[in-house]
Amino acid sequence: QVQLVESGGGLVQPGGSLRLSCAASGSISSISVMGWYRQAPGKNRELVARITSGGSTNYADSVKGRFAISRDGDKNTVYLRMNGLKPEDTAVYYCGLALALGGYYWGQGTQVTVSS
Repeated sequence: QVQLVESGGGLVQPGGSLRLSCAASGSISSISVMGWYRQAPGKNRELVARITSGGSTNYADSVKGRFAISRDGDKNTVYLRMNGLKPEDTAVYYCGLALALGGYYWGQGTQVTVSS
């Protein structure tokens, strides 16, 4: 069993910043990829950013240059630094984790609202 606990969401004005954290615990053997996804009302869940165990990163085009994903391997924690937030970034943000031996796990989600 793997547990993911997200934190750091909230209400922020356009142009503001937030940092999301996701801590993984439980039966973690070897993590392959950790990532952040988001789902806005009426839309499908989409990839925001992900980072592999080797440190390679991928970003959605809409967040490139504004968001940065990082990982603390010792703590099994992944972070998402979000700068220059826009109203269209408003969504529930989910942490996802893939184990090297198989299995994908989701956190419960944290709300990010960008509004003046």
